[in-house]
Amino acid sequence: MRKVLRWLLSLVILVGVAGVGAGSASAGAATPTEPDIKERVLRIPGMSFVEEQPYEGYRFLVFTYTQPIDHRHPSKGTFKQRFTLLHKATDRPTVFYTSGYNVATAPRRSEPTQLVDGNQVSMEYRFFSPSRPQPADWSKLDIWQAASDQHRLYRALKPVYGKKWLATGGSKGGMTATYYRRFYARDMAGTVAYVAPNDVVNTEDSAYDHFLAGVGTAECRTRLNAVQREALVRRDEIVARYQKWADDEGQTFTVVGSADKAYENVVLDLVWAFWQYHLLKDCADVPATTASTDELYRFIDDISGFSAYTDQGLATYTPYYYQAGTELGSPDFRTPHLKGLLRYPGIYTPRSYVPRDIPMRFRPAAMRDVDSWVRHDARRMLFVYGQNDPWGAERFRLGNGAKDSYVFTVAGGNHGSNIGQLAAAEKAKATAEVQKWAGVAPTAKPLARHDAKLDRREVEREPMLRP
Repeated sequence: MRKVLRWLLSLVILVGVAGVGAGSASAGAATPTEPDIKERVLRIPGMSFVEEQPYEGYRFLVFTYTQPIDHRHPSKGTFKQRFTLLHKATDRPTVFYTSGYNVATAPRRSEPTQLVDGNQVSMEYRFFSPSRPQPADWSKLDIWQAASDQHRLYRALKPVYGKKWLATGGSKGGMTATYYRRFYARDMAGTVAYVAPNDVVNTEDSAYDHFLAGVGTAECRTRLNAVQREALVRRDEIVARYQKWADDEGQTFTVVGSADKAYENVVLDLVWAFWQYHLLKDCADVPATTASTDELYRFIDDISGFSAYTDQGLATYTPYYYQAGTELGSPDFRTPHLKGLLRYPGIYTPRSYVPRDIPMRFRPAAMRDVDSWVRHDARRMLFVYGQNDPWGAERFRLGNGAKDSYVFTVAGGNHGSNIGQLAAAEKAKATAEVQKWAGVAPTAKPLARHDAKLDRREVEREPMLRP
């Protein structure tokens, strides 16, 4: 599950980063008469400078900001939260981006930043290393505390960046942007959430069964199910290779329990991960059940990733799995074609991926509250989904109370879907709305030129269990 969830640290996304080129005509880098942006930020109490990396047309700086461990009780300790600043000019709008995971410490630009030719503040999610309190009180890792991190950083930077702000993110980052808006609705002028799952009732996941029964073509679904079953038929041979690889690479399985248990999770990811990261045309690459074990091993590793369920692979995503098992929920789906081949019923859950010394208790009210708010109170929110992305089977939907908000779907799209991939009319509409929310003249086209390096799409593979 984790690999299916892993694609996202840069959809993470830098969602759909589609391109803001250095040197846009509408706004250049800081003028010589403008006070140095690094010094302006460092005047804010709690700010510390980490590094600066040159990038033509921008200033790209890495900072930490001192945050309360518990925003309800600020006197009970602090931690340093990492964030980056892609500075264009203080008279441009600013996009507040989060992947919901670690922050990328190289210059990257999200799609909304390109559309409005603005600045970008990218924040690391609390409890993702190194932005983790020591010692870690995991009860302080919840969506309200994380939204309060964003709110506090926004308030600190708003006097510097006084124009309008937008929030964005992909997958878990899209969820994060939505939760931030729910708790601090007045901070942002608009929110663009990409491929954001919305698991309102964690115990009711039939939507995923319906999705997997109809996605793509019948031929492709049959091939995927067959190769998934074959992966378990040849289990003992492949697990022996898996264990040898782990021994050679210094990888261990303490959290999950064994290489055999880890392998069962890897195989359960297979069909979901294929649709999350690939397109219908890639069905041609699914091996036949008569393929050699070498070919099957490579396919499983490419789609699901053998490293996903090692202790070392899980450690980065412990905060995600903790949240999936306490508030966010996680998908469950039936696998009748694997009957008789699964050895560990119930292992495919977040609790399996979090060390046992970290207590977890699920709070079902959290997602119901957010879903109700989006349906009845959303203002200036835009959701983008991919038609063939499993995470979109349970998505945010707008009710009669939502105003100036939209849900768009990319035909045939996967977990990397973005505004630039929409049909022409929807793309123009979405682009113009985002620009209008940001307070710039809507043109229905990006205000900044594409920059192949800055706007490189890197939808990082998230843990599957759920985004």
